[in-house]
Amino acid sequence: QVKLQESGGGHVQTGGSLRLSCAASGRTFTMYAMAWFRQAPVKEREFVAQINLSDVTVYADSVKGRFTISRDSAKDTMYLQMNSLKAVNAAVYYCAAFLYGDSTWSTWGQGTQVSVSS
Repeated sequence: QVKLQESGGGHVQTGGSLRLSCAASGRTFTMYAMAWFRQAPVKEREFVAQINLSDVTVYADSVKGRFTISRDSAKDTMYLQMNSLKAVNAAVYYCAAFLYGDSTWSTWGQGTQVSVSS
């Protein structure tokens, strides 16, 4: 079993930056990839970015050039550096893990709130 715990959310003004962290614990050797998703009020959860064990990254078009996903394998921690934040980026951000043998993102954290005001 893998457990994920997000941190780093908060409130920033438009144009500001935040760095989110997702610490994994448990059977972390079963993880193939990790990702960030977000869900804004009355909207569906959407993909933000992912990174796999080879550090191959994928980003949603809406965050390319502003957000950077990274990981520290020694700490089993994934990060999301968010720059030039916009009001539309406000949401609860979730980290997720894709485990070997799974067909979808099966493991989720509880989320961390990001608020952006003008």
